[in-house]
Amino acid sequence: MDLGEFWSWLVEAVATYSTFFRILGVIAAGLIGRIIIRSVIKRVVNQVVTGVKKAHNVDDTSELTASPVEALRAVQRTRTLGSVFNNTATWVIASVVVILVLSELGFSVTALVASAGIIGAALGFGAQSIVKDLLNGLFMVFEDQLGVGDVVDLGVASGVVERVGIRVTEIRDVSGTLWYVRNGEILRVGNQTQDWSRVIMDLPVPYRSNIDDIQDLLLETAKTFAHSPQWRRKVIEEPEVWGIQSLSAEAITLRLVVKVRAGEQWDAERALYRALKDALDTRGIDIPALNRMIVENTDSHRQGQARVADGAQSTTTESKKPKR
Repeated sequence: MDLGEFWSWLVEAVATYSTFFRILGVIAAGLIGRIIIRSVIKRVVNQVVTGVKKAHNVDDTSELTASPVEALRAVQRTRTLGSVFNNTATWVIASVVVILVLSELGFSVTALVASAGIIGAALGFGAQSIVKDLLNGLFMVFEDQLGVGDVVDLGVASGVVERVGIRVTEIRDVSGTLWYVRNGEILRVGNQTQDWSRVIMDLPVPYRSNIDDIQDLLLETAKTFAHSPQWRRKVIEEPEVWGIQSLSAEAITLRLVVKVRAGEQWDAERALYRALKDALDTRGIDIPALNRMIVENTDSHRQGQARVADGAQSTTTESKKPKR
């Protein structure tokens, strides 16, 4: 076969399989476009995150908890927006590729789009929940209600946000269960790691104690804790003793509060409990046991019978732990 015959054969083959090659070209272009867009989004996200870390001289995102809150929120929001844009780009590119492939196969794209519009209007009532999921997810991200890494309470689930999609938000709870929550089902967002948090500690002390002395002891211990090298950059304001929270026959409950950076409240609470225990032990102050009983008078044959509040046997009492 000479060069002329080969060229003729190649032209004929291309003409015969032109539709097949065009479809392969459309699919390849879609894949390449997806890779390029994903790379661009990833690069932009990494540049923003790296810039924030460099500005605050840290190597890991978790270290930003000791920096201004805006820095941490910028990193979390950038990563969340990157995830949403990646998902959106995938859906858009896939839709364009499908339309172009159908066009190459001889389908009337105009009629197809018109038919899809009519079908979409007919199915719109049944797909309202999907549209609601998409819109609610976009508004949550743009309004910065939550971000990847936040600890949130969504009502239907609570835990750490691992991924925010355009339709579903993934929440990992404390036991390790991964919850998939539709964005349209999220009616409220309780974000426990945004801006600042507060440690609230209710401590019972013996009823006949000198309240002023114990309040001074609690406040002094909390201030020492707040100015320690480990916590001085994480405690935002000076600790406060708000005073008597409740009274009972056994004890007086005092409330101590410490304002800390967002996300530090749980570790701060544990560390402060340890410091308060050591201080109370040094002064020889024991936290009293609180007993609570409820008298039931609903049945005339059982008048005067006592039962424990937690549903235990009627002759036992409930040992109530101090609130945390």
